[in-house]
Amino acid sequence: MQSTEAERRVVVGVDGSPSSYEALRWAARYAQRVGGVVEAVHAWDTPSAVGWSGPAIDPEFDLEQARERFAEELRTVFPDESPAELRQRLVEGDPSEVLIRASEGAEILVVGRRGRGGFARAMLGSVSQRCAQHAACPVVVVRQERDSSH
Repeated sequence: MQSTEAERRVVVGVDGSPSSYEALRWAARYAQRVGGVVEAVHAWDTPSAVGWSGPAIDPEFDLEQARERFAEELRTVFPDESPAELRQRLVEGDPSEVLIRASEGAEILVVGRRGRGGFARAMLGSVSQRCAQHAACPVVVVRQERDSSH
């Protein structure tokens, strides 16, 4: 049982995909209901660190691009004003590993069903599946809301 003074952290992965946007909205509503804080986590990799397949890229440039992309993603979900209890974490590394580490001590981890790299026929994306199997807390997998115009 958590003490009343323990912070109720709701960790959510944000990768720019529509289902991650839904996950962020869900996490914000949940955190508001339970009096918790939302920790939005965006994982990024330096392409030059991945292998020899391309030209060397300045890691500081990659970090700045990741910061800009993360800020834009948050503005997309919260165009008027971000929730007061929203914390932002930009972490370099594999998204599933970053989120699994972030789940330690969290009340809940929220992820989108499929991220930007998902195959259309996959039921769950590889990141959401790995998180569901290995996170240190309960995991909620949120799917993208269907567009009612279709």
